[in-house]
Amino acid sequence: MSGESGIGQRLSGLAVALGLVLFLGGFVWGAVVYRPYTVPTSSMTPTIGAGDRVLAQRVDGGDIRRGDVVVFRDENWVANADVVKRVVAVGGDTVSCCTDGKLTVNGKRIDEPYLPEGSPAETRRIPAVTVPEGRLFLLGDERQGSLDSTAHLTDAAGGTVARSAVSARVDAVVWPVKGMLGRPTGFETLGPLSRPGPLGTIELMIVAGAVLVLGGGAYGPVAKRLGRSRPRPEPVGVR
Repeated sequence: MSGESGIGQRLSGLAVALGLVLFLGGFVWGAVVYRPYTVPTSSMTPTIGAGDRVLAQRVDGGDIRRGDVVVFRDENWVANADVVKRVVAVGGDTVSCCTDGKLTVNGKRIDEPYLPEGSPAETRRIPAVTVPEGRLFLLGDERQGSLDSTAHLTDAAGGTVARSAVSARVDAVVWPVKGMLGRPTGFETLGPLSRPGPLGTIELMIVAGAVLVLGGGAYGPVAKRLGRSRPRPEPVGVR
């Protein structure tokens, strides 16, 4: 029995050690890769509501694709504040609205399931705009209440934002818990979409680590309780 107990204790210790590595490693990885933001306005409703807490992956502006929800800073838009909008066109694209009630990019009508239910894209008229290379055209999902590229069409940059202004790409809404953002499949015909960040893997590491730590830590008390509950063998008498 003592041999079995020793093996169990060693496995328990190994489980706790591995669990701590996974648990802490997940948090460290998440802190390095992601930044939390609170979105102050309802311009991205229903994808992101006013006051929602999001996690955004730190990315280079050159990695941004159509359909991404990004965090950027442009002094011509809002001074000293981050802005969250959706990229609908990139350098070289021609964007306009609307054709049969849909946003048009490079002559293709874009399905936008993330818009508020019953709200057509044509609530915001956009003349044909050709996006300069190295820049992005951005809209809010709530088109009626969003101060986005359409509000800056008369600026020198024609409402576009430099890729270098982007600091992060939103992966998930964590409070209230809405989970990972849906993939913007309406843009697939125009080119590759961004790949999801490692948030799912990080969550798995943290959960698996917690389970191993709790399971390994519980081994000792459970083993002692089971040991006490076993009937002791009766001593053998001498005849």
